Amino acid sequence: MINSKDLSEIYKQNLETDIINYLAATLKIDLREAMDKYYSSKLAKQIESGENGIENLDYKNLAEDLIENELSD
Repeated sequence: MINSKDLSEIYKQNLETDIINYLAATLKIDLREAMDKYYSSKLAKQIESGENGIENLDYKNLAEDLIENELSD
């Protein structure tokens, strides 16, 4: 039986995967570059720490926020 801690980790991993795939598709970059952008962002740190329940938000909204606030030049 899966405990709630394991389930939470699986959910976070799936969320990160969805965000990275969305970044790659939206920015028309390869997955490796999308991973680099995501994992070097403040968003990744917030999701990892569970800051303010941010990991419970929709991946598209989180990815769009990342693009708008951290990746726009």
